[in-house]
Amino acid sequence: MYKLNEIKISPETSIRQALQVIDTGAMKIALVVDETDRLIGTITDGDIRRGLLRGLGMEDMILDIYNPNPVVTSIHERKEKIIELAVSKRIYQIPLVDDLFRVVELAEIDHLLEREKHANSVVIMAGGQGQRLRPLTNDTPKPMLLVGGKPILETVLHGFHDNGFSNFYISLNYRGIQIKDYFGDGSVFGVKIQYLEEESKMGTAGALSLIGKEQTLPLIIINGDILTRVNFENLLDFHQQNCATATMCIREYGMEVPYGVVGLSQSNIISIEEKPVQQFFVNAGIYVLNPEVLKFIPSGTHIDMTAVFEQLFAAKKAILSYPIREYWMDIGKPEDFRRAETDYKKYFNG
Repeated sequence: MYKLNEIKISPETSIRQALQVIDTGAMKIALVVDETDRLIGTITDGDIRRGLLRGLGMEDMILDIYNPNPVVTSIHERKEKIIELAVSKRIYQIPLVDDLFRVVELAEIDHLLEREKHANSVVIMAGGQGQRLRPLTNDTPKPMLLVGGKPILETVLHGFHDNGFSNFYISLNYRGIQIKDYFGDGSVFGVKIQYLEEESKMGTAGALSLIGKEQTLPLIIINGDILTRVNFENLLDFHQQNCATATMCIREYGMEVPYGVVGLSQSNIISIEEKPVQQFFVNAGIYVLNPEVLKFIPSGTHIDMTAVFEQLFAAKKAILSYPIREYWMDIGKPEDFRRAETDYKKYFNG
């Protein structure tokens, strides 16, 4: 597995250095970025060979030989569309960029076509009552609300299946029979589904204690009301490569202070900042947990995932964060539901 930062170079890099990056990187390509980490081009062995044929030396910079107009696409793009683009352009790698044109992932077409299968279990927490979404959830569990013409939970399921995951647990409580009737054993959707039936509310982590058989691989856990284009394969790779016990996905969140914020030194005013935006990282409701974490979850009790992580902190376990740059929406309030409906065509039907 390549490390993205190891194949990034600046336009002032020498041809010799660029060639070393290309030769040692598994992807046989280097990404040319500016000082803000924004993608401005790519360079391959072929580009370098053409430069040398033009008389350039190994110590010359790559300024005149890198490709300033590479084929790229959005990190939000569907896998099928990426493959179509690669085939039409006859290329084998496509940088996937975020809204600021920073490379989040380098898609390798052979890997996309192979669709690696993962034996890891995915646990979808779908037992909540969705009280903030009433009256929409008066008769329907929140994960079964329709966004883009299908239940939120179905889109979550497809997202994992597209990334090679097929073993699922779904936790049930509020009107869970509707979920069981719709998804059954999962065979219609090409997956295997087992249900964790809560007799009472068990919080955002308690249902994990209902997983019966011994787990040997890391589990991915996601709240059932989240729509996202996160690449779950990359998330799992990150967790394993960094030898983490638990990984929490985080999302940057901005909150505007509706007043002018006054800076003080004792009683002296030294600054006034009008309506500043405070930036925070928040829990995104997606986790990777090694099987040993299940021992921290008491059987049959109510416990939230934050409490589990607090126990892991106290036990000095290796806990990592995984920042999400891809599309992510926690459908908790009516305005979130309306926005998700608008976003769906852009991010899931593209």
